[in-house]
Amino acid sequence: MAKYFDVHPVNPQSRSIQQAVDILRGGGLVAYPTDSCYALGCLLGNKDGLDRIRQIRKLDDKHHFTLVCSNFAQLGQYVQMDNAVFRAVKAATPGPYTFILPATREVPKAMVHPKKRTVGVRVPHHITALALLDALGEPLMSSTLLLPGFVDPLTDGWQIKEELDHQVDAVIDSGDCGVEPTTVVNFTGDEVSVDRVGAGDPTPFQ
Repeated sequence: MAKYFDVHPVNPQSRSIQQAVDILRGGGLVAYPTDSCYALGCLLGNKDGLDRIRQIRKLDDKHHFTLVCSNFAQLGQYVQMDNAVFRAVKAATPGPYTFILPATREVPKAMVHPKKRTVGVRVPHHITALALLDALGEPLMSSTLLLPGFVDPLTDGWQIKEELDHQVDAVIDSGDCGVEPTTVVNFTGDEVSVDRVGAGDPTPFQ
């Protein structure tokens, strides 16, 4: 059964956050709230965790996983950005955007797009998510919690606990989750493209 952590949306209890970090460091898979729906997250390099996300969401190997980082400075370790992209991404960070960029060698091969060598990155604007990332001290390998057969991503912690009780190891609930997925901005083509319009305003990238 998944552990359920009911945390305060403004002052997340450090004990609960640390327990979730311990689960992640032990190879666990955690459902956690962000500014754009819930996400499934596991530790960087946790191939079993990625396989579990693929199984839960019924994803193929072409799916772009996302590295969810605690701040903009952390992104440079995992993706390549020229000056123009650097400025554009920084202006929209933190926020409900996922940016598709060329991956560096720091990104585990299992989560890089097999043909394009690209990966998604984002910095959420959400207190609980950032508290988790800060306590962890590194990014989470993540994917939006959109289940097969569901039109919309899940946004309620108790519903996630009921749906995925035996498929995830913990659910963090702070009661203030976003209800739309991120806007996905792709910087890897000849021109910038908005691959999905979501919670973030796409206008700066169109």
